[in-house]
Amino acid sequence: MTYLQRILDSHRLRVQNDNRDFESLYEQASALPPTRGFRESLVKNSETEIAVIAEIKRRSPSKGNLFEDLDPKVLAAEYEIGGATAISVLTDEDSFGGSEQDLMTASDSVKIPILRKDFTVDSRDICDARVMGADAVLLIVSALDQFELKDFLQLSVELDLDPLVEVHDEKELEQALSVGAELIGVNQRDLKSFKVNPSKALDLILQIPKSVTAVAESGIDGPESARKLREAGYSALLVGELLVKSVNRIKMLSDLRGTFPGKISD
Repeated sequence: MTYLQRILDSHRLRVQNDNRDFESLYEQASALPPTRGFRESLVKNSETEIAVIAEIKRRSPSKGNLFEDLDPKVLAAEYEIGGATAISVLTDEDSFGGSEQDLMTASDSVKIPILRKDFTVDSRDICDARVMGADAVLLIVSALDQFELKDFLQLSVELDLDPLVEVHDEKELEQALSVGAELIGVNQRDLKSFKVNPSKALDLILQIPKSVTAVAESGIDGPESARKLREAGYSALLVGELLVKSVNRIKMLSDLRGTFPGKISD
């Protein structure tokens, strides 16, 4: 069984045992103040430099512990000072050591938008993301059927959440575009084997329409990676391990962002 399948089975089992009423959660989420505009922030920042979504990540299934005892408040503050456009927070507990509390703490600590990074498998997951303070939610194409993908994308928009639709290959990209995704993340890590293919983002960007905000995920190991992805046409990077393990996160963020100090001409 693959990493992804084990994780999804665990999440779907949790959903089966969740007796909460969707309508009540939806009403609660709908009543909240407006979100901070996740995609809008990425687009605005990418006019002058590559936007960075900095991740709060305690561990991973493939690498083990990265920073098990991190303080989400401290990391979020460092990321904001370093010029991150947004923050991604892992809330999966079993495989990544995250929690809803991590996201709530980070969200309360900064002014920049927050992405809930988790394995969304149920409509209540989207309501939960909104309630805990997220401004965006992750939808992984390989984890959903086409009906779920479309429904979850629409529900996210209804609740004022920006859905980041994650793809890994050409087929998944076609699925994402067919449901009207306007914010697409290309994950260079295969979620079945957890191996990284650093050329995947460069290959797929050629098929992503200019009207879509493109985010490169995984395998970003320094400013040179950022430069290549920016040149290729990506508006943003989602960076986890590199930042979490960095001795000076503020400087690393500055280095990643500083690869292009001016606007890229068409």
